[in-house]
Amino acid sequence: MKTRIWAALLAVYIVWGSTYLAIRFAVESMPPFLMAATRFLIAGTILYAGARLSGTAKPERRHWRPTVIMGLFLLLGGNGLVAWAEQHVVSSVTALMIGATPLWIVLVDALRPGGRRPALRTMLGVLIGLAGIILLVGPSSLFGEGESIDLWGALALVAAALFWAIGSVFGREKQNELPEAPLLATSMEMLAGGAGLLVFGSLMGEWSLLDVSAITTRSLLGLAYLIVFGSLVGFAAYTWLLRVAPTPLVSTYAYVNPLVAVFLGSVFAQEPLTLRILLAAAVILSSVVLINTSRFSSPQPKAILAEARCSEGVD
Repeated sequence: MKTRIWAALLAVYIVWGSTYLAIRFAVESMPPFLMAATRFLIAGTILYAGARLSGTAKPERRHWRPTVIMGLFLLLGGNGLVAWAEQHVVSSVTALMIGATPLWIVLVDALRPGGRRPALRTMLGVLIGLAGIILLVGPSSLFGEGESIDLWGALALVAAALFWAIGSVFGREKQNELPEAPLLATSMEMLAGGAGLLVFGSLMGEWSLLDVSAITTRSLLGLAYLIVFGSLVGFAAYTWLLRVAPTPLVSTYAYVNPLVAVFLGSVFAQEPLTLRILLAAAVILSSVVLINTSRFSSPQPKAILAEARCSEGVD
């Protein structure tokens, strides 16, 4: 069992850490929102059919409202903006920006009506995380670097993290209204988010930008990887881990995924690995450790599954 647990955990580390690079490749020749819509509509359909064929009961009408809301926040607002931003920001920086999502969850949870006041250790983690983000996107001249991170791309990533935070807090509060089967709930969120992405991409005029003949093999492989591994294998492994492994061990994906993304971006996409990125990674991941060890002493599986979208960009 220990071997299987570590194999599944390694799969989550690598698969979810690599989705940022796959997204970058996919949007090289495909409009971002339509690409993401294709990913989640296909993956959601497969997961839904698989759950139903395995004997999972059909979701009740009351289950659709919270899953639709979560799907729109997490996938349309969160993943859609990540896909758009990766046209302008390298995957390693994207992973670090999104890796700081736990600090936005703390802020959203504290500011909402009836929200919870964070502990001192959690607030320290938030302040450290904000400092890491400023370090990451601040003026490059401070570090003797020639290029700055694209401002609009950075703002889109902050907005994506906020959408994920809102969706995650909402999902945690509504966990008793979600279907009992986690994969069924995930498939419903994917279908809702995919539909939202399709509508939004259409409203943005992306159909006129889509040139099927110009789609590269690398983009197609990136999309296929996102569907098969990011959205199917990754969540299957993660959901299984929630049932058989200690929660603190499973939650380590939040620290490892950004490091995997930085490494893969450097090796396979020749993305710059500068002193500023390395320092920001250390600062941001330190803040996530502080926040997670303070907040998630005994999280509920459905709540964890809802917040898992933060790490992967699902993922």
